[in-house]
Amino acid sequence: MKQLFSLVEQIISRVDASLRGFGFSVEAYINAVTNPRKMLEYYATYAVTSKHPLSLHFKGSNIAGSYFLGKCYVHDSVIYKSDLRGDELKRKGDLAMGKKKLPMTEDEFIHIRNSFLFRTLIHNCSHNIETPEEMFVHNSVAAHYSNIHGSTLEGSYLGIFSTVDHMSLHSCVVGDFSYLQVEELFHQVVNPGTVWIENNEFFFRYTLPLDILLRYIRLDENHRPCGILFDFVDNKKHDFDRIYDSINIGKLKIPATSTVNRFSLIKGTMKIGENVLISQRAYLDNADMGRGSNAQENTFIVNSKLCGYDITAHGAKIVHSRLDENIFVAFNCFLNGKPYASITIGQGCIIMPHTIIDSEGAITIPENHLVWGFIGSQEDLATNSIPLDVLSESRELTIGNMKFSGDGQRFVDGFRATIRHILEDNGAFYDKGKNRGHAQNHHSTSINTIQPYRVGPRQGLYPAITIEP
Repeated sequence: MKQLFSLVEQIISRVDASLRGFGFSVEAYINAVTNPRKMLEYYATYAVTSKHPLSLHFKGSNIAGSYFLGKCYVHDSVIYKSDLRGDELKRKGDLAMGKKKLPMTEDEFIHIRNSFLFRTLIHNCSHNIETPEEMFVHNSVAAHYSNIHGSTLEGSYLGIFSTVDHMSLHSCVVGDFSYLQVEELFHQVVNPGTVWIENNEFFFRYTLPLDILLRYIRLDENHRPCGILFDFVDNKKHDFDRIYDSINIGKLKIPATSTVNRFSLIKGTMKIGENVLISQRAYLDNADMGRGSNAQENTFIVNSKLCGYDITAHGAKIVHSRLDENIFVAFNCFLNGKPYASITIGQGCIIMPHTIIDSEGAITIPENHLVWGFIGSQEDLATNSIPLDVLSESRELTIGNMKFSGDGQRFVDGFRATIRHILEDNGAFYDKGKNRGHAQNHHSTSINTIQPYRVGPRQGLYPAITIEP
């Protein structure tokens, strides 16, 4: 495996060079998670559909256990059990939106180079107007369960359970469990547990108290993830083994307008309504998915009911909870209800990214509220939520550890528009051939496998492969 180890060293050197100004090195983290046996053991998969352009290129890389859809180019990188989902990439002729409409001269593609992605999700199209045809991650490291959503990265490090959303990062360090949507950052360190949304119209920022953060997410002395949130996910990861050990899995009875991905895990008693989308690596156990609801990648829905048109965004976890209609549970939220302490969320609520709700008593969130931060009791809602109509009329707020300024109406309207867009893209409103989305377009997906070299100096690397129509 000589060449694989050389590749890992090359990636470490390149990323460390980009972050040298911070005295920060990714070496200890990468060495802690690099397992040559597993990199040899798992096959990679790619999807073929009639709805998405197919163009894949792999060279000099390890892509063990990873899933590819659409147009993806990977070289000199390690991508372990990650998902590169290119079903929302822009197409030739589309208009990239900036201050001026910019016509696309070719199909957009995902480009990974000299990077190390560990259980990472890449999804959506690039929001970098300077390179609209290329969504790239170059010379970067993304740790366990991080999300790269419509964002480009150069020479950056994303901590465990972190998210960068519709932006560009240049030589930055993003702390564990942080969420960023700030358009562009250069040479900055973002503290762990930060939720930061900013543009020309509004500013929202919250930082999870360190003592709470360390209970849920942290690296131990050996640079391995631990904490309540990581343990929740880690304790269930072996349930997925049977899915990857078998080429064919028994079919689940679902409505013709819904899709359950071949690499999702379904357990217990399930109820799936019309126009439901369940993505790869989603984990559902005793879940009731109402019409138009979705469970995106790396989500967990356990002993819970989603009444309809509810969004469970990438990495969100919903346990012993009941969601009324039109609820948005954003990236990497942890709704940790119990059999004796359930969580009930009223219609139209927005649960902000990286929110933790975890209590020994029942919690009820009234309808049409924005919720953020850490909620350990019903009383915590006073400093971690606000009615959406109040926020809409606000220009400046400080509530507990949250600061907001700008146009509250645009903030709320922007979220509502995003929610509507997600539901439309996922096919939640499909009816009699109209408003098709992912829930309908993924019906004809076929899955193909790719294997690495088993022996010799290239052991653990995958052959250079180009896959085209």
